[in-house]
Amino acid sequence: MKIVKVTQDDFNEWLDLALQLWSTESVEEMQASLTNILQSPREAGFLIRTDHGTAIGFMNLSLRYEYVPGATQSPVAYVEGIYVKDEYRKQGVGKSLIQYAQKWALEHGCRELASDALLENKASYEFHTKVGFQEVERIVTFIKQIPSCE
Repeated sequence: MKIVKVTQDDFNEWLDLALQLWSTESVEEMQASLTNILQSPREAGFLIRTDHGTAIGFMNLSLRYEYVPGATQSPVAYVEGIYVKDEYRKQGVGKSLIQYAQKWALEHGCRELASDALLENKASYEFHTKVGFQEVERIVTFIKQIPSCE
C-alpha cells in the first residue's frame, strides 16, 4: 500500500470516497469542501492506494490553532476525516493512515494528534481506541430556532 497526498489529478477519487463517508452531503457541497482543503496551507488530504493503484481510503488532516479538547499545545494535528472501504477494513489500512498522520503531525511541529466521532458511531469509536486515541470528552450540541419578532 502507498499513501499519497491528494492533488487535482486525484480529486475525483477523493470525492467519491468522501461521499461514501459523508453520504448526507451533496456532490456540490463536498466538491467545495475538498477544494478548500486543496487550497489551504493548514489542511491536506491523503489517499491510500493498493499496490495496483486503486484508491481504497482517504484521510483529511488539519492544523488546528483553536481550542481542542484534551490538547496541551497549539497547533494540534487533527484527523478531520478518515475512511476505508468496507472490504479493506480490519486489515491495518486505517492504522497505516493514523501512523502516517502522526508522521505528518511531527513534521508540522505537533506533538499531539486529535480526532472525533459521533456518539452513535461505535465502529469509529472502536477504531480510534484501537489505534491509541484516548477519549477526553463527550458532548451533545444543541440549536434552537429563534422566531422573528415581526
